[in-house]
Amino acid sequence: MKTIRWGILGCGKIARKFASDLKWVTHAELVAVGAREQSTANEFASNFPVKYKHTNYQSLAENPEVDVIYIATPHAFHHEHTLLCLKNKKAVLCEKAFAINLRQAKEMIEVAQKENVFLMEAFWTKFLPHYQKMKMMIAEKKIGNIQNIAANFGFIPTEPIAPRIYDPKLGGGSLLDIGVYPVFLALDLLGSPDEIEAVMTTSGQGTDSQCAMQLKYHNGALAQLFSTFNSNLSTGADIAGDCGRIRLTHRFHGPTTILEYYPGIIDTREIIPFEAAKGNGYEYEAQHVTDCLANGLTQSPIVKFSDTLLLMETLDRIRQKAGLRYPADDH
Repeated sequence: MKTIRWGILGCGKIARKFASDLKWVTHAELVAVGAREQSTANEFASNFPVKYKHTNYQSLAENPEVDVIYIATPHAFHHEHTLLCLKNKKAVLCEKAFAINLRQAKEMIEVAQKENVFLMEAFWTKFLPHYQKMKMMIAEKKIGNIQNIAANFGFIPTEPIAPRIYDPKLGGGSLLDIGVYPVFLALDLLGSPDEIEAVMTTSGQGTDSQCAMQLKYHNGALAQLFSTFNSNLSTGADIAGDCGRIRLTHRFHGPTTILEYYPGIIDTREIIPFEAAKGNGYEYEAQHVTDCLANGLTQSPIVKFSDTLLLMETLDRIRQKAGLRYPADDH
């Protein structure tokens, strides 16, 4: 199996975590990084040595020794940066939120298909061992038929607050930044909702500092979802069926060493353990993309285009209900 050569576009916190985890990925090598300034690229390379330190994204996208690019810039730029890479025949793993709206997401996928190049939304949660175990238990009817999902994600941003947190031009607000995780969970387990209700607390810049959502399904199932920048939450999730419940504990979206299973008997709890991730947890999705590319795939069989489009469509529906619009919606 040939070595897949990775490049990283953007040098922020998540890019550093991803770069650190690539050492745990077989047949993968980090060879290039792209930044807007030489000093940023040099500083990144001092911690994660790379052969190429690009001072603009164009030269990274044009580098013939790069097979795939991980896009780690704020989501307001994902559309632009993904198209840049795809049009230069580079496979792309793009961070979430995948785009600002459904229109952008459709164009990104259409270009990937036209260029016959791999593209995947970086939903690392789907590849984590505890999440895959939960999906298996649900498929085995360990909790029966899902009746309700309760999931939240919240933290208070620390000073200095990054402009992307609230700026509408940068797709700011809790929904696209962190609310995407609870929404993803509901869609992955229950599919497209038949009805949506949503309300938000408006930030000083017109974006959402809090967003409460309820997804309703014709089979009677409900999903109650919440995201906030106004308080620190446990960030857990409960998936309850008619004969049991699964609880994803603190930081349900990230790697964990336990999963709680309640088989329906009062006060009965089973703790299902997992080995700790070797890295930050990004190694699982990076390994999947590396394997997909080695096998000549242009779409992931786990995070499919249809999954990404459903998520973006649902986020658009939620924003419409809550009254949240971005400048990008008018283009």
